[in-house]
Amino acid sequence: MTRRPIGAIVAAAALLAALLFPIYWMAVSSVTPESRLFEARPLVPVSVTADHYRALFDERSFLIPIRNSLVVAGSTTLVAVPLATLCAYALGRLRMRGKGALLALVLAVSMFPQISIVPPLYLILREVRLLDTYPGLVLPYLTFSTPLAVWLLTGFFRQLPRDLEEAARLDGASRLRALYDVVLPLAAPGVATTAILIFLYCWNEFLFALSFTLGPDRYTVPVAITLFRGRYQVPWGQVLAATVVATAPVVLLVLAFQRRIVAGLTAGASKG
Repeated sequence: MTRRPIGAIVAAAALLAALLFPIYWMAVSSVTPESRLFEARPLVPVSVTADHYRALFDERSFLIPIRNSLVVAGSTTLVAVPLATLCAYALGRLRMRGKGALLALVLAVSMFPQISIVPPLYLILREVRLLDTYPGLVLPYLTFSTPLAVWLLTGFFRQLPRDLEEAARLDGASRLRALYDVVLPLAAPGVATTAILIFLYCWNEFLFALSFTLGPDRYTVPVAITLFRGRYQVPWGQVLAATVVATAPVVLLVLAFQRRIVAGLTAGASKG
């Protein structure tokens, strides 16, 4: 039985503590009274209050941005992942010319700077009267999330074994039938991982949500937190409380599916 070096364990513990400390400090500050937020405090709060969370939901109506983010991120994921799965299957499993150039184009689209297309997208959405609507956010999100999903899934489909799919084709199954019954069960970890990553991308997206929404009824979580204002100062206690509330679903989602995420990210690393 091999023993792990104590130095490596200490270094890993120190790195983990450094990564988790900002989250802990955020959570502690969210229950600290406003008057003590900028005072020197111990790591354990002396006094605790729920006023920030109470004001967040009673005065700020923070459930509305949460609903908006869930609708937009969920809708984008439900549309982008099936489309990307079909495209990635074709690019990863079928023989065709120009696949390399097409994949390079897909990657270029996903890496394109968002700020450069905000003005033309704004004008288009205004003309078709989709500003300040859910479709007005979902459609721009699809322009970036779908190419990213295609890129992620193509590499995964390439590494899947072809034996079972070829056997299904020899038994008379169509290409779509083989995809549905044979390939997709094998690709489930990769598809699930891609769906989670796309959802998180849409949940955290800020620029499009700020540019294409006109009022608090359609603000998503990042925009609502950014636009928190008090009468004379920024209510940092409420901002921190909102950050905790916005971070909690993401953390729970990752913790619930951490094994599937790791399996999906590593399954395509070696051929089956």
